Amino acid sequence: MISPHPDVRADAYPVPIFLDVDTGIDDSLALAYLFSSPEAQIIGIACTAGNVPTDRVVANNLAWLDLWDAIGIDVARGADGPLVTGLNTAEDTHGDFGVGYARLPRSLRQISRFTAAQAWVHAARRQPGRLVGLVTGPLTNLALAIRLEPRLPKLLNRLIIMGGAFDHPGNTTPTAEWNISVDPEAAKEVFDAYGAADGATLPVICPLDITETMVMTPQHLQRIALRAGSKPIEFLSPTDPIDRRSEASIPVLRHLTDALRFYFEFHDKQGIGYVAQVHDAFAAAITLHPGMATYRPATVDVELTGTLTRGSTVADRRGFWGRPPNAYIATTSEPDAFFNHLIERIGESLRRRSEYAR
Repeated sequence: MISPHPDVRADAYPVPIFLDVDTGIDDSLALAYLFSSPEAQIIGIACTAGNVPTDRVVANNLAWLDLWDAIGIDVARGADGPLVTGLNTAEDTHGDFGVGYARLPRSLRQISRFTAAQAWVHAARRQPGRLVGLVTGPLTNLALAIRLEPRLPKLLNRLIIMGGAFDHPGNTTPTAEWNISVDPEAAKEVFDAYGAADGATLPVICPLDITETMVMTPQHLQRIALRAGSKPIEFLSPTDPIDRRSEASIPVLRHLTDALRFYFEFHDKQGIGYVAQVHDAFAAAITLHPGMATYRPATVDVELTGTLTRGSTVADRRGFWGRPPNAYIATTSEPDAFFNHLIERIGESLRRRSEYAR
């Protein structure tokens, strides 16, 4: 039976969030949403190799912090690759720099003195029982953090993971989703840790089953621009010349537009249409507003040895394994409500920033 997450409640706002990202295009949109949300207090950002190598992820995160004028947020460098295997990256999906056609300004900010794993532990120990974790990339850093501090699942208030595919095809192999398939050993370590952490709040997994229904269109982007008061109002089209770049008057929107144009083109080449599945932005939304989805408990494990199925997530919902649930899987939501919320948040934030800068 599908049920609401039992821990859905009115969190005290702002919600302290520790982000772990492999900043590509949909991670960038997730960051934009969180920077625009007064309910969010970003405590720190860990950089995971995934969509692009770690150094590029670091550069992207620092640049977005500059563009949003965000202060007091440490960015920690993570591992250069998965726990066991070599690193696969996704420049075909996210562009050579991870942000499509956007060329973000180089930041002069310094990174944290902590590694990403250390930053996870430090943040959780400073706010035990309050910190909310959000992972939108591979789980490498989090697995390493749990090795450093096995109590981490109990120290976190909640954990949201964008990853996996259950009753749905994969987007990397026929059965595997990208974030999990990049480092399946790390994912298994995290799920196993929660299975053994008696009393921990079970993580929420936000899989392709639900995130591939969050389909952004050029109309959605245009609505953000209208709400923000950007000039000129641009409309992206599959007939746009390859060298077209946004002329939006608001720098954040200009870079987001150039990033999303690449993402629209990628999905179009995949036969999905001139649209973008914005997986990570939806995971960010349910981090702040868990009631935007419904959830189902399951015992989740990761296939490591299957010749055709390595990196696949498997959910036991009927107790075949004789192990208690170690996660909640997000199952249903309303895409229109999500996009209305996303557009209002980002558009209104950019409008206020633009008016303040005048």
